[in-house]
Amino acid sequence: DGISSWWVNLFGHCHPRINAALREQLDELEHVILAGFTQRPVVELSERLAALTGGSLGHCFYASDGASATEIALKMSFHSWQNRGHGEKQEFLCLAGGYHGETVGALAVTDVALFRDAYAPLIRPAGIVATPDARLATAGESALDVARRAAGELAGRLEREHQRIAALIVEPLIQCAGGMAMYDPEYLRLARSLCDHYGVHLICDEIAVGCGRSGSFFAHEQAAIRPDFLCLSKGISGGYLPLSIVMTTDAVYADFYDDATSRGFLHSHSYTGNALACRAALAT
Repeated sequence: DGISSWWVNLFGHCHPRINAALREQLDELEHVILAGFTQRPVVELSERLAALTGGSLGHCFYASDGASATEIALKMSFHSWQNRGHGEKQEFLCLAGGYHGETVGALAVTDVALFRDAYAPLIRPAGIVATPDARLATAGESALDVARRAAGELAGRLEREHQRIAALIVEPLIQCAGGMAMYDPEYLRLARSLCDHYGVHLICDEIAVGCGRSGSFFAHEQAAIRPDFLCLSKGISGGYLPLSIVMTTDAVYADFYDDATSRGFLHSHSYTGNALACRAALAT
C-alpha cells in the first residue's frame, strides 16, 4: 500500500495499539447522536486537539470525510459573516492548483480541471489567486520570492474585493493533488496578515498535510500562525475509520451562540463524532 490508502494510513495496517483501543471501545459504546448527548472519546479528542493549538482553536465540529470538512468550513465562514451583519460576504478565494474535495461546494474552491470541469454547471466557482508553488521560480528567484510575489497578487485582490469575500482557503505548505507543489511558509504568514487587515477568514485545509505529515503536527505551525478554521481528516484516525474535524476560534463560535435557531450553525449528519472513530483518533 505505497500510497497509504490515499494518504490516510500513518502507521501501517492493523496497528496493535489502535486495534486494542477499538476492541475496548466496542464493549463500551459504538455510537450515540451528538445532538443532546455526548460521549467520552469525542470530548477527550476535542480537548486534546484544542490543547495542541494552545486553545486558540478551541471548538470542534465533526464529520466523516475531507470534502465534508471543507463544506462545513465554507458554510460556517459564510454564516458567521451573516450573523455579524455582513451579508455581502458570499464569495471565496482559493489557490491556483488547489484541491479541497469533490462534493459540489468543495469543487467550487478546487482548481483541478479533472475533478471540477465535468460538474461545472453545478458549481458556483470561487475566485482563483496565484499559487506560491516554488517550482514557478524564474531565473534568480527563490521559493521565498515566489511566495512574496503570490502574496502580492493576493493583496491586490483583497484590496479590490474584500467587502464580498468571506474566506481564503489554502493547503498549507503542500498542494498535494496539484502535483505535490511545495511553497515557502512566508506565504502563510503574509496571507494571515492580509486576511486580518481586510477582514477575511483564513481556512487551512490540512486534510492531507496535517497530523505530523509535514514535520510539525499542524502544517501551519511552521509559519507560526493560526487560521480561523482548520480542516483535519485522513490520518486523524490512523486510516481506520472515516472521520473529519473542523476546528475554529472562540470568536466564530460566539457568532452562533444564540437562542435563535436561525443563528445556529445549520449542518449535521447522523454519525457526527462517532465514538469508534474518535477512539481510533485518540489512539493515533
